[in-house]
Amino acid sequence: MNKIFFKKIKKFILLKNICNICNYPEKKIINQKIFGVNNIKDAVVGDVIFFNDLKYESDINITKASACIVNKKLVKYLNKNTIPIISQNPLLDFYKTVLLFYPYSATDNEIVSISKNKYKLLKKNISIGENTLIDKSVNIGNDTHIGNNVVIKHDVRIGKNCTIGSNVIIENSLLGDNITIKSGTLIGQVGFGFNFEKNKRIKFPHIGRVIIENDVQIGSFCTIDRGSLTDTVIGESTSIDNQVQIAHNVKIGNFCMIAAQSGIAGSTVIGNNVKIGGQTGISGHLSIGNNVKIGGKSGVISDINDNQIVMGYPAQSIRDFLTNKK
Repeated sequence: MNKIFFKKIKKFILLKNICNICNYPEKKIINQKIFGVNNIKDAVVGDVIFFNDLKYESDINITKASACIVNKKLVKYLNKNTIPIISQNPLLDFYKTVLLFYPYSATDNEIVSISKNKYKLLKKNISIGENTLIDKSVNIGNDTHIGNNVVIKHDVRIGKNCTIGSNVIIENSLLGDNITIKSGTLIGQVGFGFNFEKNKRIKFPHIGRVIIENDVQIGSFCTIDRGSLTDTVIGESTSIDNQVQIAHNVKIGNFCMIAAQSGIAGSTVIGNNVKIGGQTGISGHLSIGNNVKIGGKSGVISDINDNQIVMGYPAQSIRDFLTNKK
C-alpha cells in the first residue's frame, strides 16, 4: 500500500525498541531490523504485526511477518518464521509501535496549503465554489465540479466528471471517475479506535486510505473513516444514502445499496450487490456475502452467507423473523 498521506519518519527500527515498548526482556533478537507495520494477512518479511484474536488463527499460521506482538496464551499459534514478542496488551503496544514509524497518523492534519493555480484547473473545465480550499498537491480530473466551503487536503486524487457538494472535507483519499458526493459529507478522517493505559486514552494510528471506485454516489452528512492498517474501500457503482457511517477498514463491494442512518463497524467485508435497509447496524469484523438483503432497523452480529435475506435483531432469515413475530 502506497502510504502517500503519512510520512514515514524512520526507515527501520530495531526489534529491541519494540521489546522495550512491550517490556519483553528478550536478548537474542534485539538487533534485527523491522521495516514496517502491517495486518496479519498482508504482512511481508520485515513487518511486525499483532495477534490477539483466534478468529485470525488461519491467517497467523501463514503470515509472512517477521515479528508479532502477542500474549502468552496465543504465542503457540505463530508459525516458526515469525518472532514472538510477548505483551500483556498486544493491541496497545502495537499502537505505540505504529507511532514509531508514523507519529502523526493518530490525528487529523488541519493544515491546508491553498492552491494558487486555480486558472490551471479551469483549463480542465473544473469549477470551484466560493471559500473552497484545495491543497496544492491535489490532483483533479477533467469536468469535475466542486461546491462552496469545501476542503480537500494534501495528495488527494479525484477523477474526472465528479460532482462534490458544499461543506465537504476530503483527506487521505483516492477517488475514481463519475463520483457524486453530496453536501456535508466527511471522508478520510481518523477512525474510532483507541485503548487506555493508566487512565490515558491512546489513539490507534490510522495509516490507511479511503478508496472510492468509479460511479459511486454518496449522500449528505455521511462519514467514511480512513483505514487503520488496510484501506477503507467503496466498490464500483455503489450507492450510499444520507447519514451513513462507514468505519475504518470496511470493504464494500460493487453495486451495493445502503439506506439512510445505517452504520458499519470496522473491518467488516461486504460482498457485491448487497442491499442494506435504513437504520441498520452491522458489527465489526464480519463477512457479508454477495446478493444479501438486510431489512431496515436490523442488527447484524454474525456473518451472512451469499444470497440470504435477513431481518431483525439479531438478524435472522426473513422466514424465521416472520415466524417469530406471530
